[in-house]
Amino acid sequence: MSPVFPMLTVLTMFYYLCLRRRARTAARGEMMNSHRAIESNSRTSPLNAEVVQYAKEVVDFSSHYGSENSMSYTMLNLAGVPNVFPNSGDFTQTAVFRTYGTWWDQCPSASLPFKRTPPNFQSQDFVELTFEQQVYPTAVHVLETYHPGAVIRILACSANPYSPSPPAEVRWEILWSERPTKVNASQARQFKPCIKQINFPTNLIRLEVNSSLLDYYTELDAVVLHGMKDKPVLSLKTSLIDMNDLEDDDFEENNDCGMDSLNKKLSSTTLGEEPNNGYFDKLPYELIQLILNHLTLPDLCRLAQTCKLLNQHCYDPLQYIYLNLQPYWAKLNDTSLEFLQARCTLVQWLNLSWTGNRGFISVAGFSRFLKVCGSELVRLELSCSHFLNETCLEIISEMCPHLQELNLSSCDKLPPPAFNHIAKLCGLKRLVLYRTKIEQTALLSILNFCSELQHLSLGSCVMIEDYDVIASMIGAKCKKLRTLDLWRCKNITENGIAELASGCPLLEELDLGWCPTLQSSTGCFAKLARQLPNLQKLFLTANRSVCDTDIEELACNCTRLRQLDILGTRMVSPVSLRKLLESCKDLSLLDVSFCSQIDNRTVLEFNGSFPNVFIKKSFTQ
Repeated sequence: MSPVFPMLTVLTMFYYLCLRRRARTAARGEMMNSHRAIESNSRTSPLNAEVVQYAKEVVDFSSHYGSENSMSYTMLNLAGVPNVFPNSGDFTQTAVFRTYGTWWDQCPSASLPFKRTPPNFQSQDFVELTFEQQVYPTAVHVLETYHPGAVIRILACSANPYSPSPPAEVRWEILWSERPTKVNASQARQFKPCIKQINFPTNLIRLEVNSSLLDYYTELDAVVLHGMKDKPVLSLKTSLIDMNDLEDDDFEENNDCGMDSLNKKLSSTTLGEEPNNGYFDKLPYELIQLILNHLTLPDLCRLAQTCKLLNQHCYDPLQYIYLNLQPYWAKLNDTSLEFLQARCTLVQWLNLSWTGNRGFISVAGFSRFLKVCGSELVRLELSCSHFLNETCLEIISEMCPHLQELNLSSCDKLPPPAFNHIAKLCGLKRLVLYRTKIEQTALLSILNFCSELQHLSLGSCVMIEDYDVIASMIGAKCKKLRTLDLWRCKNITENGIAELASGCPLLEELDLGWCPTLQSSTGCFAKLARQLPNLQKLFLTANRSVCDTDIEELACNCTRLRQLDILGTRMVSPVSLRKLLESCKDLSLLDVSFCSQIDNRTVLEFNGSFPNVFIKKSFTQ
């Protein structure tokens, strides 16, 4: 080949880059001039005064530490003016999520993560707040009073929850986002991120959090929304648009939470006209499938538009066996499910958590999807999916005969009769009913027919009348049970615990946190330790009666123990704790917060002797 041709190619590329740079510079110049003109005009019109308002109401959330019948540590504390700020410390008048750290991912009840989760989606919990007036946001301030740093994303919604007529279109926009970062200080702070300007007014704000890097529970006191009643003009001083982002092809996707952008990716079938695939089509079919397994769902949909070969691979149902739609909750609707339907006939794991709210997904749309794609489902995650009703659970029970895992966490709008249909899923191994309105009759029916259960969460289920009856049924029917969450069940006694321990010897995890009717003097905790030698996680949070005898029984019988929470007890001494630490070599979490006999000096001593154990000690204000 003549050396002229490579030189021409280089010159052509150089000329193209120069033209592109010149065009970009010109566009930026025009935008700079426009910004200057707008800024000049905005200085002369101070009539649009800024509105500052606290949250009026908490309308939705994924979890909270508190009880459903109380205000202590609940998300409801985020409404109104601050209760605590600027004070620092552990206060019951704040909003606290259920989890923190990585302990929840390391216990026996932890589920395996979904593949293909985009790296920029790391939200674990959320809370949605409404405000009195719709404004164009200029700032969002979060008042954090204890272990700050959990908030990683702030969004605004175009819908007005107080409007009598539903909006024609509901749109979510990301105001600010950041990856989880470690905040070393635990003191109070006013978190004031730089938010993006949006082109619609809002009075509905959503905070999403990730507490995995925290040393303890984060506590939030209030949220302040600053904004303008009229649309503010964009000035250089207030614009958060980075000029370098204008040439980024992903700019629109990263900042737009509208449904159209996702649906265009899911539905587009336009293929490239290039007839030559190079040597890519020489690769084995299985190898190409393995390579494509590393792509996120939107990337897979984009790649399907390049050529017929890759279109065939990207539409292969084997690519959709593990389908996580939770990261796209703000975009997903009936149309999205319809576009995915033909590709998901072999789906086994499906995550629809947080999706479908405010009319995004209808009962009919969900039913159509499940009738086509439910036959192979093994795992179904539906946490905080408020579109669900009794018809949906009936469809699940009929269309998903192989279902083994069902998560209905915080689906608190499901009517009690809906849960009766779960009893038809006889192969269930994991069932999460945290913060649902399931009643005793329905739960007894489920326990009677679903004898394969290994993981059961009944935390904060306030409609159950007698937990002793439930515990007795669990002990009689669920012999394979490995983990049980009875967080904040108000009426279980030593009789129910005895039935549970004798009937479920395989238990590895038991959460009895905030169960006030259990008393150590009855011997219930000591019997638990003797009958459940496989225990790895035991939470006896806020049980003031836990004593040295209980700790010594754990040290003798439960040597596999990894996590123990005895927050709030006044009866445990450093001597018994040392025996536990010496006996349980795998212990990694020990919460002795507000334990009056365990002082700071003792904790420091234990930290030196047992460096592999995270010992948490909090003090009263």
